[in-house]
Amino acid sequence: MSSPTRPENRVIIFDTTLRDGEQSPGATMTHDEKLEIAAMLDEMGVDVIEAGFPIASEGDFAAVKAIAERSRDSTICGLARANLKDIDRCWEAVRHAGKPRIHTFIGTSPLHRAIPNLTMDEMADRIHDTVSHARDLCDDVQWSPMDATRTEWDYLARVVEIAIRAGATTINIPDTVGYTAPVESADLIRRLIAEVPGARDVVFATHCHNDLGMATANALAAVEGGARQIECTINGLGERAGNTALEEVVMALKVRHDIMPYETRVDSTKLMAISRRVASVSGFPVQFNKAIVGKNAFAHESGIHQDGMLKNAETFEIMRPEDVGLTETSLVMGKHSGRAALRSKLKELGYSLADNQLADVFVRFKALADRKKEIYDEDLIALMQDEERTGEDRIKVERVRVVCGTDGPQEAAVTLDIDGEARSSEATGDGPVDAAFNAVKALVSHSARLQLYQVSAVTEGTDAQATVTVRMEEDGRIVSGQSADTDTVVASVRAYVNALNRLLVRREKGGKDAREISYKDAG
Repeated sequence: MSSPTRPENRVIIFDTTLRDGEQSPGATMTHDEKLEIAAMLDEMGVDVIEAGFPIASEGDFAAVKAIAERSRDSTICGLARANLKDIDRCWEAVRHAGKPRIHTFIGTSPLHRAIPNLTMDEMADRIHDTVSHARDLCDDVQWSPMDATRTEWDYLARVVEIAIRAGATTINIPDTVGYTAPVESADLIRRLIAEVPGARDVVFATHCHNDLGMATANALAAVEGGARQIECTINGLGERAGNTALEEVVMALKVRHDIMPYETRVDSTKLMAISRRVASVSGFPVQFNKAIVGKNAFAHESGIHQDGMLKNAETFEIMRPEDVGLTETSLVMGKHSGRAALRSKLKELGYSLADNQLADVFVRFKALADRKKEIYDEDLIALMQDEERTGEDRIKVERVRVVCGTDGPQEAAVTLDIDGEARSSEATGDGPVDAAFNAVKALVSHSARLQLYQVSAVTEGTDAQATVTVRMEEDGRIVSGQSADTDTVVASVRAYVNALNRLLVRREKGGKDAREISYKDAG
């Protein structure tokens, strides 16, 4: 395998949704979900997939290894700290990929150097030794000086040169805390390429965080400065304020090709589908006004805007909805629609179903159509996401009944299917949702604290489905759950139960007996 050469007019898209994106509290994905997202990224044309941090856990190692073994076109990358044990473990995980990469890093700013308590010379020696070791294992080695934008220039230039001499083929310059600004981002890359010996023979990358809301701008500025790889995530997922959003940089380069004449391999028509899937599996909904993939990104309510759109869409839209894989919302589905029509519509939305899967979805579709006069595309997407979430769950919602109003008390009766056995409980609470959650807690013993409860309407109207997101924390384990239903309380209970199912999985990984579920039958 030959070392990668520095492209002139093509930007390498390096996706770290499965590594840096998953570091968002509550965004942990299951093994199968990671494999699914990786396959979607590969199919979409992402150049490099950072599949995880193999040394972090057995689960992370297994996921990275499985992704590497199933990879088709993308380079599969694993992350490793600057020590031989991490690097060896990373290589074991990625070695079977058609195009493997080892990504090793160390914090080089004064604040980060203080953590391992290394002198500048000691850290420089470690960088040389670990990068050399990684290169002995793999021809494609990426190195990152964490918190590069707050590292002294002389030292940054010194360690970048050391990494290049040791065999690094990609040098990533991370803005780890979202501190830099566009002009500074461009100048830093430009100066490194101009002044560091050997810099013109490697690929420079940029990894920006969004703490000051400038991640996309900083990444594009770095490209102007000479970087030819952008590290990013779907929906900008990531710790704190998130990372550079993949969909934003891809569409910015496509729409403004006149001033940024760079190409990517990404098929932009697949952006909406993967955005929705990542939002679903991570439990992090996309904000309505999010650029490119937000619900309102191609919506127009102002009279002036609507009039302009009717006369010429380019009046108020700089890109076409179909460019990002968005189909126009239609009202053709309803209770009289058959299986063939449902299959066709779902395929249009990016879902290909086997006959048995279609049969299950069709039952739920008909039930929804009986309660809702008009079925929008967004309703079907919510239906499919709910179907995917409940597939292998140990706990399922059978029945929810609430009594509420001004006279009180608010009461709820809940029946759950737990490991194939129906169990029921009744409880009161401060409102119908609180009462329903209390009833569930009486059946499923846990000490998790509810961190987030969020409700959003899928479509307009009083019969709209509500999408509910909950986030819970127990003993340091953070889990999220989502569900949608025309009944907000039902959606809330299903989301709560979805999170509890994830909590059981996390308990198993943490060594706690996930089989411990206490029952209370109020029957």
